[in-house]
Amino acid sequence: MFKNYIKIAWRNLWKNRGYSSINIVGLAIGLACCLLIVLYIHDELSYDKYHVNKDRIYRVINSFEENEKLIRHDVWGVAPIGPALKADFPEVKNVVQFSGVTSISLKNNEKVFQEERVFFMDSTAFDVFSWKVLAGNPTTALTAPYTAVLTASTAKKYFGNENPIGKTLEGGLAAGRADPGLYKVTAVIEDVPTNSHFTFDALLSMSTFRKALPDYFDSWGYVDFYTYVLVSDQFNLSNFNKKIPQFLKKYSASSEGKYNFNLEPMLDAYMHSTAGRQPGVTGSVQNLYIFAIIGLFILFIACVNFMNLATSRSMERAKEVGVRKAIGASHRNLILQFMFESLALVFIAALLALLLVIILLPSMEAFAGKHFAWSSLFNLTTFSIFLGIVTITGIIAASYPAFILARFKPVEVLKGTFKTAAGGQFLRKGLVIFQFGLSIVLIAGTCIVFSQLHHLQHTNLGFQQDQMLVIDYNFDNEINKNLESIKNTFKRDKDVIAVSSSRSVPGAFFPNAGTEIESTEGKMVPLAPALFEVDIDFIPNMGIKMVAGRAYSRDFPADSAHSMIINEAAAKLWGYSNPQDIIGKRFAQWGKEGQVIGVVKDFNYLSLHNKVEALALRLEPWSSKFITIKLQQANLPETIARIEKTWTGLAPHIPFNYTFLDQSFQRQYEADYRFQRIFTTFSGFALFIACLGLLGLVTYTAQQRTKEIGIRKVLGSSVFGIIQLLSFDFIKLVIIAMCIAIPLAYWAMGKWLNNFAYHIDMQWWMFGIAGLSALFIALATVGYQALKAAKANPVDSLRDQ
Repeated sequence: MFKNYIKIAWRNLWKNRGYSSINIVGLAIGLACCLLIVLYIHDELSYDKYHVNKDRIYRVINSFEENEKLIRHDVWGVAPIGPALKADFPEVKNVVQFSGVTSISLKNNEKVFQEERVFFMDSTAFDVFSWKVLAGNPTTALTAPYTAVLTASTAKKYFGNENPIGKTLEGGLAAGRADPGLYKVTAVIEDVPTNSHFTFDALLSMSTFRKALPDYFDSWGYVDFYTYVLVSDQFNLSNFNKKIPQFLKKYSASSEGKYNFNLEPMLDAYMHSTAGRQPGVTGSVQNLYIFAIIGLFILFIACVNFMNLATSRSMERAKEVGVRKAIGASHRNLILQFMFESLALVFIAALLALLLVIILLPSMEAFAGKHFAWSSLFNLTTFSIFLGIVTITGIIAASYPAFILARFKPVEVLKGTFKTAAGGQFLRKGLVIFQFGLSIVLIAGTCIVFSQLHHLQHTNLGFQQDQMLVIDYNFDNEINKNLESIKNTFKRDKDVIAVSSSRSVPGAFFPNAGTEIESTEGKMVPLAPALFEVDIDFIPNMGIKMVAGRAYSRDFPADSAHSMIINEAAAKLWGYSNPQDIIGKRFAQWGKEGQVIGVVKDFNYLSLHNKVEALALRLEPWSSKFITIKLQQANLPETIARIEKTWTGLAPHIPFNYTFLDQSFQRQYEADYRFQRIFTTFSGFALFIACLGLLGLVTYTAQQRTKEIGIRKVLGSSVFGIIQLLSFDFIKLVIIAMCIAIPLAYWAMGKWLNNFAYHIDMQWWMFGIAGLSALFIALATVGYQALKAAKANPVDSLRDQ
C-alpha cells in the first residue's frame, strides 16, 4: 500500500507540475523566511551564553541622584564599589573592573594603527569571563603595568605570523587614562565572539591606569569603570538586595549620599538592560517580537495557501475519490493517501527552503548585520526547531485537504450533485481577509519605517553636518600644544572654510561634569550635564546658534578661565525658562569658576532616539581629540588628498584617521536601518505568499462556477462582465481587510515610533498607499485568473465532465 501511495503521489505531482510548483515554492519561501528569522532570533538570544559561569556573572548598575532626583542610571560607575563588594559580601567570589572604551594608537616598527576598541581591565578578567587563550598565561597576563592582551586578528595585524608573546607595542596617549609607553604583549586570545554585549581588539592592564591616576580608584565621584562580579552557586539576588542599604550607609560619607546601585544579571545586559552608558551595543526585545510575529504570520500564510491551493483542486479529484470509495477504499486509506501526497509536497518544500537559506546565508551579514556560519544552521537547537516547524507545518497543511477530500460522498460525486460546504467557503474567505489584512499592516509599516528613517536623515539637528571632515588624533599632546598653528595651516587651503577642535563631536563619546550654577534663588545648585570641551571656533564652525548672550571670543581673554556656555535644556534644568535670565549667573565646574556668558540653541548631539539633555560647552582646547574642518563642495577627493598630505607633514607620528560628521553621526542608526531592511524584505515575502493564497481561492472559485460562466457567455455576457463577476467578491474581502488592518497598523507603528524622542506624525496617505497597494495587487492577481476563466470555451465549460 505504501508503494502505491508513492506512485499516485508522484503521478499527481508530475501531472500537475504548474500547481505543484506554485504550492511548493510558496511553502518553501515561507519556511525559508521562518528559518532565517529563527537564526536571527536565536543569535540575538545567544549573547554572552558562551561564558562558562554565565548564570553567576552580574554587573553593577550605578544610580546617581541630585536633590533627591535620579539624574543618571548607568552601567558606567565608580571604582571603589568593586573592592568594597568583594570585602563586604562573602557571596561575591570575584570582581573584575574595566574602564570605559579607550582609543589608543599602537605601533610596531612601521605598522601604526589607532585602535578604537580597547579597555583597561583587571587581572581577574579570565577568572570571570571565558575568552579562549591561545598563548600566554591568563592568570598573570594583565598583572603588571604596561602589559597587553591582544585578540588573534589584532596580533596578526601587528606581528603577522610571528609569535607576539614578549614583544612590545609602542602605545600613545590612552584617552587621558595612561601616558604613552611600551606595552608588552603577554597573551593572545581568540577574537571575542560577536554575540557579546561588549567586544574589543585589545586589553591593557588596569594597573597601567592606576599607575597614571591612582586617586581615581578611591573616588566615589569619579566615573570611569564597569564592575562585574562572579557570585557563588547559592547566591540569592533578593537576599543580596536587602543588604544594600546597610552597605551604602557604611560608605555614605564617601559617596555624599548621592550614590546607589543594584546588580543586573550579565545575561540581561544585551537584550533587557535599560541602563545608560553601555560598554557595547544593545538589542531590542520589541524588534524580536516584531520579527517573531512576522515569521509566524508568514508561516501561517504559507500553510493557508497550501491548504487553499490543495482544496481548490478538490473538484478535479472528486470523481477519483468517488470511484475509489465505490470499489472499496476505506476512509482511513484515503486520508493516509492524501496526507502522504501533501506531506511529500511539504518535504520537498522543506528541502528547497534549506537550499534557499544556504544560498542566502553569506549575504545575511550585510543584510542583517550578523555573520552566520554553516554550523549555526545545522546546530542541534536550530535544526531541531526547523524540523519541528516542518513537522507541525506538514501536519497542519496536509490534514485539512486530506480530511476534506476523504469526506466526499461517492453517490453525490458520481451523480454530479456534489457541492462544497458553505462553511469551507467562509473559512477560506476569512483566511484571505487575514492574509491581506496582515499585508496591509506590513505595507503601512514599511511606509512609516521609511518615512521615519528619512526624517532621521533630513531633520535639522541644529548643527552643520555636511562637508565636515573630522580628524581623530586621540588627544596627542604634540598636536594639542600646536593647535592654533595647525588650524591656521589648514585654513590656508583654498577649499577649507573654517577649522575648530574639541574633545567631542555630535554622535561621539562625551563625559558628564559635576556642575554648580546659581539658581533663581541665588543658591548654587549641583547637577551633572553632558560636557563638550571645545575651542573658541567650535560654535561658529559647527553652525550652532546662540539664543542668549555671546559665544567664546578672542576679544575676551578671561573666557578661557572664567566663562561657560550652556544649552537651552541646561538653562531650563536650572530653572530658567528664559535663557537670557541665566546670563551672568555664577558657575563652578571641575575647578573652574566664573559666569555663564551664553546659551546655545538646543542641538541634537545624540541620535533622535534621545531628547536633547542639558549640555555645557567648556572652553578647553588643550583637552581636544578632534579637529573639525568645514570644506567646500568642489574637488572633495582632491581636497582630502591635500589635507592628508598636510597632516602627514604636521603630524607624521599620527595616522590620518578621518570621517565625515554626517556619516559618523548616522552610524547611531545602524540598528534602525537593519530593522528597516529586515522588516521590508520579510513584508515583501509575506505579501507575495498572500498573493499565492488569493490565486488559490480565485482558482477554486472559478472551478466551482465553470458551468455558470459558460452559460453566461452563451447568453451574451462579455469578458469584462465575467471578470467583474469573479473579482467583485474578492475586492470586498480586501476592503474588509483594510478596515481591520488600518487601525491595527496605526496602533502597532505608534508603539514603534515611541522609541524615538523625535518622530514623524503618521499621515493618512501612508495607510492609503498600503490599502491601494493591496487592492492593486489583489486586482492583478484576481484579474489574471478571471481573464483566463472568462476566455475559456463555453462548450468545454458546459460539457459534462
